[in-house]
Amino acid sequence: MTDFEDFEQEIIELIDEDGEACQFQLIDIIEFEGKEYGLLLPVDDEDETLIDNDEEKEVILMRLNKLMNEYIFETIDSDEEFQKVSDYYNSSAE
Repeated sequence: MTDFEDFEQEIIELIDEDGEACQFQLIDIIEFEGKEYGLLLPVDDEDETLIDNDEEKEVILMRLNKLMNEYIFETIDSDEEFQKVSDYYNSSAE
């Protein structure tokens, strides 16, 4: 859990399904249908720089639940919810 008052430079460490720690930069928080979602970019674990390779960077979308002044990142299990939020973000980014 992390406090995101100044989230623009926030590096987030999450544990994946294999128990491995992965780092991400929080690039945006969006609100959709009364819920908040975080957009994350993978970060190189060693020097905390954005991973930059020839492939397009994969943005990770996660639901945020706020507990007091802290957020908990949650995987979006519903394909329908994920698609709705993705479509909303893509249409607002155009």
